[in-house]
Amino acid sequence: MEPAQPADREPAAQPSGGDQPTAERPSDPGVPQQLTEPTEAASEPAAPASTRSPRDMVISMLVLLIPIALLFAFYRGFLGGDQPIAVDPAPTFEQARAAGVFPVSEPAGLGDGWRSVRASYRTADGGATLRVGYVTPEGRGLQLVQSNVPPEQLLPVELTDEGRPQGQADLGSGTWQRYTARGNEQALVLLEPDRTVIVVGDARDNELREMASAVD
Repeated sequence: MEPAQPADREPAAQPSGGDQPTAERPSDPGVPQQLTEPTEAASEPAAPASTRSPRDMVISMLVLLIPIALLFAFYRGFLGGDQPIAVDPAPTFEQARAAGVFPVSEPAGLGDGWRSVRASYRTADGGATLRVGYVTPEGRGLQLVQSNVPPEQLLPVELTDEGRPQGQADLGSGTWQRYTARGNEQALVLLEPDRTVIVVGDARDNELREMASAVD
């Protein structure tokens, strides 16, 4: 028999885990194994569901549309956005006058509110024609035509084939004739030996007469 060991003797050191491999403990089939790597689906947070209601969408649209509507109203009301651009017809009158093919009359004494919006002078085989378009004080359209083209050619072009004489108009020093024209337009026509003057448009009769008197 070996002699008994003293009570204060330290037990022998156990070999470290690095010196001797430890046997793996067999897994217990009854205990579930812990996953060491989370799956990809678990690592990505779910996208939050949209909480915008139809009322919120309507409010967002109004926030965008109201400033646009205010800018449009300012453009029309204060900057005259819906008004036609005025032009100076004086150079066109001068061009027709310098050509010397017929007497040219420039309107004189028109009241406030008349605006010229276009002007042209063109020559053709049958003669030359001066056209100046106006917007009247009431906001209607009117055109002043002066030409030496023969009336039988000029009137169907300017008044269309619907143009028919309606009798004499009592104004100015010349003999003006009333004519029908396209649609709701009416015309005053002055026939002279060396030119024809036409005032035509959807303007009221008083504005037609004012223009005719201004060039007579």
